[in-house]
Amino acid sequence: MNTPARAAQPIGIFDSGIGGATVLRELHLLLPHEDILFLADQANVPYGPRATNELRALSAANTYWLRAHGAKIIVVACNTASAAALQWLRAEFPALSFVGMVPAVKPAAAQTHSGVVGVLATPATLQGELLDEVVLRWAGGTTVVRQGCPGLVEQIEAGAFDSPTTLEMLKEFLQPLLAAGADTIVLGCTHYPFVAPQIQQLAGPQVQLIDAAPAVARQTLRVLAEHGLVQPHTERRGEITYATTGSPAAMARLIAQLGLPPGRVIHAST
Repeated sequence: MNTPARAAQPIGIFDSGIGGATVLRELHLLLPHEDILFLADQANVPYGPRATNELRALSAANTYWLRAHGAKIIVVACNTASAAALQWLRAEFPALSFVGMVPAVKPAAAQTHSGVVGVLATPATLQGELLDEVVLRWAGGTTVVRQGCPGLVEQIEAGAFDSPTTLEMLKEFLQPLLAAGADTIVLGCTHYPFVAPQIQQLAGPQVQLIDAAPAVARQTLRVLAEHGLVQPHTERRGEITYATTGSPAAMARLIAQLGLPPGRVIHAST
């Protein structure tokens, strides 16, 4: 039974690293009076190259930690973990509600003028069944060009957004998409919006970038409302807690560098 006390518990979010904070940022804009508990598994970043069974184990450990710290809902703010573990998590934790990341191919297919959509993502996301299902269902008449981005998450985690190495990576990753005629590009990893300005500059103004974070925030609100778990609106601003399995000091520097909503930073042992 859901009670006012249950509604007052925090929204739980996890990702392999800082990328999921793109979803946190949208959630905080949409629900500024909600408390948010964000877990970055930076001791194990990146998730992209990991096998499915390992991704499920890491996702379960993150879920156990968030649940133990009172999370009323779990947002899997990681495309890789969502592709590998979202349905499995729902079966393993039936008492919890989960919201995951779905590659934003549907809006991209609706908006493209050239009929070609590019998807930038991690290898695990590109190989996952979830992306295949979304493409089959929503992009039947569209050419979808998939591009893996090995090493990009590590550059973003290091705060190296404008480094020559990052820019060279982005040029290399964008080249096949632009050569195929893509005028719409899906940012298929929650880390990638942090380098959206660099991607936009390299791709040109005629290319539209699609970030799923705002849609995930709206879906989280819908699920909370369905279960009677929305915190009643008050003048109180929600508190944000950032937890990391890595270095809290490094996490705090990255939060400041990215201009993310302020909050305390703690160490998490999952």
